Amino acid sequence: MQEFYFKINLNKYGEQRLEREREARTFRNAAIFFVIFFILILAGWFYESNRVNKKLVARQKYLAEIQEELQSYRTSGDYLSSNDLDRLAKTFDDRIFWAKKMVALGEEIDDKLAVRKFSYSNGVLTINGITEVDANVKEFDLINEFIQRLKSNPEISNDFPMIKSGQVIKQVVKDTAIFEFVIECYTPEAAGGRR
Repeated sequence: MQEFYFKINLNKYGEQRLEREREARTFRNAAIFFVIFFILILAGWFYESNRVNKKLVARQKYLAEIQEELQSYRTSGDYLSSNDLDRLAKTFDDRIFWAKKMVALGEEIDDKLAVRKFSYSNGVLTINGITEVDANVKEFDLINEFIQRLKSNPEISNDFPMIKSGQVIKQVVKDTAIFEFVIECYTPEAAGGRR
């Protein structure tokens, strides 16, 4: 004789309730995650928007400053006032063409002189040179002849009307006696202050 067994689940309602609770918990966690994610996205968007707005305001302020500065330069319909034109003309009239000056200086230096360095500051061209001491040559005459040649060269004397000798020092370098000399060339403005 065979026996039959029947299994009756009297707790089916409890399993359904646990399943509903699990689904509710999953839905609640997903909703919380979505809300937090949405808030983070929103906060990031507000931050970036605020940063871009600040940059835009700074650029607009900078543009306004530039336009105000441009407006201050527009004193006439041609954008240049007579003072601006006078200053521009003075700039072109008073400038020194150094390439031509260096060529002219090189033409006036003879084989008994050497220029070690030169500098230009506050309207004064300073030439530092040397010459070897020679019993047959008067070094001061040699330096004065060089100054006279500079004065007679129009390329140099036009921009430097006053040329004079500066300090002269005799010294011995590596068993050779030399004269170190300085020649100062003054622009008209600098020469006016020296007289």
